[in-house]
Amino acid sequence: MATDNKADATRGSVTNLPIPRFVSLKTSEGNVRRGPSLRHRIDWVFKHPGMPLEIIGEFGHWRQVRDRDGVGGWVHYSLLSGARTAIIDADLSALYSRADTESQIDAYLEAGVIARVESCGLDWCRVKADGIRGWTLKTNLWGVRPDEVVN
Repeated sequence: MATDNKADATRGSVTNLPIPRFVSLKTSEGNVRRGPSLRHRIDWVFKHPGMPLEIIGEFGHWRQVRDRDGVGGWVHYSLLSGARTAIIDADLSALYSRADTESQIDAYLEAGVIARVESCGLDWCRVKADGIRGWTLKTNLWGVRPDEVVN
């Protein structure tokens, strides 16, 4: 899945990938530590597989992440996936059959639902949630940058 980011994004010292960037939690549990090693205390445990996280730093095999609420710390890279997901940020967000507010509404998504991001243009994203695919406005999502295009 190709992602276009602004040229001014900094690059990770380990991966040379843009920072910040979005990833998702690969496992059903992910320990979030105070620092980038197993010696550091666990401050949080993320418990939602597929949960979108924003990588804001890198150190060796560790990624500094934060969630939609700004909560975060250091997570081992093996717990993360490049699969793109997003959290529905606006309650009862319409899921349209096409990227057009005049098209048929196939479903409404509740705030907090985690959806798989299939693609995004400038204003719309095609997502899949609970087996239903459709288009929603990018402003309804947390996990995709406003200027980001996802193919």
